[in-house]
Parts: sequence; C-alpha cells; structure tokens
Amino acid sequence: MKLEKAVIDELTVQPGEKAGLDARSTESTTAGWLGSKGTNPKEVAEEELRLFVDELKASQELLWASDTYSLLLVVQGMDAAGKDGTIKHVMSGVNPQGCQVVSFKQPSGEELGHDFLWRYSGALPRRGQIGIFNRSYFEEVLVVRVHPEYLDPHPTRSPSQPQESLWTDRFEDINAFEHHLYRSGTRIVKVYLHLSREEQRRRFLKRLDDPAKNWKFSAADLAERHLWDEYRVAYEDAITATSTEWAPWHVVPADHKYALRALVGGILVDTIDRLDLALPGVGSDEAKALVRARAELLAE
Repeated sequence: MKLEKAVIDELTVQPGEKAGLDARSTESTTAGWLGSKGTNPKEVAEEELRLFVDELKASQELLWASDTYSLLLVVQGMDAAGKDGTIKHVMSGVNPQGCQVVSFKQPSGEELGHDFLWRYSGALPRRGQIGIFNRSYFEEVLVVRVHPEYLDPHPTRSPSQPQESLWTDRFEDINAFEHHLYRSGTRIVKVYLHLSREEQRRRFLKRLDDPAKNWKFSAADLAERHLWDEYRVAYEDAITATSTEWAPWHVVPADHKYALRALVGGILVDTIDRLDLALPGVGSDEAKALVRARAELLAE
C-alpha cells in the first residue's frame, strides 16, 4: 500500500520555494486520496492507516536487518496539533526495540552551555533504527525567535533583541547538520502539522470541558495562542529556509486527525520504500554453516 505520488508532492515544500502556509489547506488535500464522492473519508483514512501501519512494521524489519540506514521523523506543530496522537497511532505496529521517541523540554544548564544543536545530536537514531523527535532543534528558530529572552537565560541580564542574521545563520547550521546526517545514512522526514486557529480553539475547549483531559491543558498554552501570528511567521520562514533536497518539509493538514495520521504514515512508508532495502544475503561459508547447524539440531 502506497500513498499516491500526487498527494506526497502536494504536501512537500519544494526546495527553494516558499512554504506558503496561508495558502495551504488545514483540512484536506486537493488530490482525492480519500475516495470519490459518497464515500466516508474517515473510514477510508482509518483503513489506509491500518495498511500503512502494517507496511511500516515490515519496513522496520528490513531497516533493522540491513543495518545501513536510520530514519529520523521530526514532528512540529502548534499546541494541540496532534503530535502525540499521530506518533502513537502511526508507530503502533513497530517493534519498540527499534524505535525511540524523544520529547525535548526546557534545556538544562548543561545543555545551555553548548551550541544549540548539541543536545539533539546525542539523541539521534543509530543505523537500523527509527528515531522520532517530538519537537526538535527547530524550536531554536521558532520558540526562541518568538521569545528572544530565551537566548540568554541569565536572570540578571536584560534580554536584547537578536539581529535577524542570527536566524539566517541557524537555518544554515540546520541545513548543514541535516546534510551531514543524510550523507551518514540518516533519512530525515520532517512534518509540520498544519492546524487552523479555530480547530486549536475547539481542541483546547475539549481539554477544559473533559476532566480526564484537564491535565493536557496549561495556562501557558493560552499565552502562546496569543502569539499565533508570530509563530506562523516563524514557521513560514523556517520551513522555507530548511526544506532541502536531502531533508524536505511536508506540510500536513491537521484539522482532521484521521487524515493527518494516515498521511504521515504514508509519507514514512514512501520514504523507507525508496531506500530499496533487502534482507542481507548469506555467503557460501555462512550457508554451509547453516546446513551444519540444521543437521546438528535434527540429530539431537
């Protein structure tokens, strides 16, 4: 099962082109991947997700057995965009031994004492594994850009407005970092969960109205919502500047979780399929050893 190329192309921000977030739908794709008129799009998407989960399970085994590449999924989006749920559903079939999810919170003092990419490089997946960054080094050109006071955490100093060149420099550093990873065998899938402001409002209200979900809401979420426009500018610039041939961005409509999850699953399956992986072969000496081992076991 594969996601149609037309759909993936539509979601991909082509290198050198603007992200164009304002012109991209948060609800659907123009390519009719959810079936013809009269079909239930949610049922179609959920069935495709099940197929993608099965494909991803098989692909992960090939990735592990070949021990040649690693896969890094970078998930970014506004609060309540569906990052946790997407990771949970899309990766539900993979072997936990070959998959690692890392969520990056406020940096520690030690982490702040290093360059801005230092703490992320230590969490990268090894060959044969899938790594997932739930938020990532892009926070250093998103949250930090909206809150420049985070650049200097020293409590006795007044925050200063950084020069615009700082973000350009960081974009270049990220591109170089990802290019290095690509040349080293890591394939990077970057997805931006494209949520509308109105859908975020509805999801926040659900969290407030349901006692079982109250723990998901924080007063800080509402404070960050007031900075929606600033975040959109930061995302537009970051995605535009860092969508490259070796690590392109995919802008995935996130207002409907069922479609979001299926699309991310399809993108991951497509990425691994294009690696053209195969199980490792067995040499003549190893084949003879296998024959001897089989004979020994049968003789017991």
